[in-house]
Amino acid sequence: MYKFRFQDLEIWKEAINLSDPLFDIADDLHDKRRFSFADQLSRAVMSISNNIAEGSGSSFRKDFSNFLNFSRRSTFEVCNILIILRNRRFITEEVAEQYLQQLDTLSRKITNFRKTL
Repeated sequence: MYKFRFQDLEIWKEAINLSDPLFDIADDLHDKRRFSFADQLSRAVMSISNNIAEGSGSSFRKDFSNFLNFSRRSTFEVCNILIILRNRRFITEEVAEQYLQQLDTLSRKITNFRKTL
């Protein structure tokens, strides 16, 4: 089976693994007719791994670095959405904290990887 470069990147794998439960939260929000929250969360979550993948296809390190920056910024967007969801009591404090910690770890790994380029 053919493999793209990004599929070997640990940060991409972590972003993909983190996206599944966050998509579940978005699906639950959609079912509860919280469409704008669901849509924004889904898009921001997808942006994390999408930018890693897209950037890895660049021939230039500076371009890849820029895409990694976009990916990292998307982790912060997801964090903000989770904080709003927690404050609105759409998710529990425990759920929010679990994913905020994972997103913090991922954003640090993206930053560290970016420094190696």
